[in-house]
Amino acid sequence: MLALTHVQGLEAALFRNMIEVAGDASTIFENLSSLGDILPGASPRLIEKLSDPKAFERAQKEFEFATAHGIDIICFNDHDYPYRLRECDDAPIVLYSKGNADLNAKHIVSVIGTRRATEYGKEMCERFVGDLSQLIPGALIVSGLAYGIDVCAHKAAMTNMLPTVGVLAHGLDRIYPAAHRNTAKAMLENGGLLTEFMSETDPLPPYFVRRNRIVAGISDATVVIESAETGGSLITASIAHSYSRDCFAYPGRVTDNNSKGCNNLISRNRAALITSAADFVEAMNWEVASSEKKNQPEQMELFSTLSPEEEMVMEHLLKNPDGVQINRLVVDTNIPINRLTPLLFELEMKGEIKTLAGGRYKATNRD
Repeated sequence: MLALTHVQGLEAALFRNMIEVAGDASTIFENLSSLGDILPGASPRLIEKLSDPKAFERAQKEFEFATAHGIDIICFNDHDYPYRLRECDDAPIVLYSKGNADLNAKHIVSVIGTRRATEYGKEMCERFVGDLSQLIPGALIVSGLAYGIDVCAHKAAMTNMLPTVGVLAHGLDRIYPAAHRNTAKAMLENGGLLTEFMSETDPLPPYFVRRNRIVAGISDATVVIESAETGGSLITASIAHSYSRDCFAYPGRVTDNNSKGCNNLISRNRAALITSAADFVEAMNWEVASSEKKNQPEQMELFSTLSPEEEMVMEHLLKNPDGVQINRLVVDTNIPINRLTPLLFELEMKGEIKTLAGGRYKATNRD
């Protein structure tokens, strides 16, 4: 597998197709002379690249480096490969991981934002991660170890005893930026570092975009805390959207340059607006910690009866515990949207339903 990743000019999607057809990497290398029979369409140029002994020499060198430095090599068909990331068509064939993070944790959240974070952005980031630690203890926080919001998210996670993983755009023989070396070292105690790049790989600009797809693909949702009109965090948010992952953003003043990106994501329906970790957890429909539930006041029963139309809506929502899109409700109930919208608002005020990300509605839990 390591040798395959070192063959120049082959994209992750082609790697995966080759492995799926051939069965494993060994079959490919052991049958180069008849590779066309195994992989129809395999070009002479491809076979020439696979025949280069330098690929195996580099793979052996990397294997020895990983073994000497306690680095785990995770192939995409391994049991401990991040299953969320595996669902993405362009997922890396091989990952290099150092630390003790569970890359298949029950809850994984990517927290990202601008490198030029303001005090407002840092405060929102620290508050989000801190509150999330109370609502969802053990949630894994993922970011890119960059300046600004990224490193703030990692530090806030460590402060609140949450595991955190930094996804790198280079090999594990270095840390970029170097100023975050101590933070990266501390993260190894509860979380770790992750990359698709072999050692001796420099952090070149194109590699940061490749890094961003891992940040987006490994998590359940991406939260953008603060972003200018352009930047890497918006690329990550776009990738998350392309993976059909939930994306959220904190709003800011329309005159603040560092909030324009978030405001645009929200206004274009590319991210749902949140103002707290509680908003996020509710939108994700995650079960909060039992201690938190005990501290919540019991919901008072304000209304004992519902109108016939309200009962019809509730009947459809109760049949779909994961929630229903409003457009689907219009079709199922045959209630026009201009009447359904205020009806849903009334049900929410009565505590019968709640809104979720993506314009979905869900019946509230009943004892």
